[in-house]
Amino acid sequence: MKTLRLKPGKERSLLRRHPWVFDAAIAKGGGDPGETVRVESHDGRFLAWAACSPHSKIRARAWSFDEVQRIDAAFLAGRVARAVQARALFGIDSDGVRLVHGEADGLPGLIVDRYGDTLAAQFLSAGAERWKGALADALLAATGLDRLYERSDASGREREGLPPVTGWLRGNGATELAIREHGWRLTLDVATGHKTGFYLDQRDSRRRFSELARLRHFRSVLNCYCYTGGFTVAAAHGLAAAGALEGAELVSVDSSRPALDRAEAHLGLNGLAGAKAEFLDADVNATLRRFIDEDRRFDAIVLDPPKFAPTVAHAERAARAYKDINRLAFKLLPPGGVLLTFSCSGGISADLFHKIVASAGIDARVDGYIAERLGAAPDHPMTIEFPEGEYLKGLVVVRK
Repeated sequence: MKTLRLKPGKERSLLRRHPWVFDAAIAKGGGDPGETVRVESHDGRFLAWAACSPHSKIRARAWSFDEVQRIDAAFLAGRVARAVQARALFGIDSDGVRLVHGEADGLPGLIVDRYGDTLAAQFLSAGAERWKGALADALLAATGLDRLYERSDASGREREGLPPVTGWLRGNGATELAIREHGWRLTLDVATGHKTGFYLDQRDSRRRFSELARLRHFRSVLNCYCYTGGFTVAAAHGLAAAGALEGAELVSVDSSRPALDRAEAHLGLNGLAGAKAEFLDADVNATLRRFIDEDRRFDAIVLDPPKFAPTVAHAERAARAYKDINRLAFKLLPPGGVLLTFSCSGGISADLFHKIVASAGIDARVDGYIAERLGAAPDHPMTIEFPEGEYLKGLVVVRK
């Protein structure tokens, strides 16, 4: 068994059961990509069994902090089964569910989503890649399914020294799928959609937006970075439930025509064609500025941009981008208007995001109440030992 020995004082995070070991913490030792190594303190005390990632700044990711634990297929099958069973605790009103959420489930680098009868997985670390076959078998055994599509094409693979890989890992068939979420239906393609095919992490925020539309009877809604229109469908569903859909204005903006086409189809799929819906293939910043010049106003605005800051190193540049779009959105809100604004950037903390939005409001000369804080749905958990799992932050701001 190969060993990583840490520098003095660098064992503290592992003693708190944080699963990452950075390259700067290592005094000596190493291993092959994905190989299980013994991590020791500077004086030789056992700290963890971990998967080595020789090409990554995160040089090792801990599988277990139990010295007698054997890291093998049976161990991984147990972790997978526990993760799948845990989702029953959360009362998820959908057949689209995150089953494995990496470090939070004790399976660093593994992301698995279930879309009906199909699994979609990302193997994003050297350790997950090395055990891919065993993990795939364990996933099918734990779910009773026979189809697993691999979407290992995220940028994290490059940082691990791994090439992108996509395609059927187990089973085959159509990649176009449909899921049920709350009271509506949505479609996706696991081969071409973002992430593993869809943004399941925003499930509860979409439900909340639907509730707000039902309660507030929005007459105009602007959904920016709308992708396939999840928030648009949610708003329309809430308005329909209140008998307020007829004549409502729903504007959805994205830079992907195929995504917009799917968003438009989603309204028809759910029988929500009573609204005046517009789907703009355009740059969000330019569109917000144009709407300001046209003196337009929207009762509700959603800002759900892509990841501007994948790491803390990108935070300063990302902060400027987040501030700019929020400043523009504030100018389009009438008094009493509602802004749902999000950051999915791991490099932007919840506190920093709050400050960015506050600064945007000050520059726009708009004051607002922070009515709610939003985050990822519970099947995308943050754990006590791994706070970095809190990547998605959201605020509901009501203009005074």
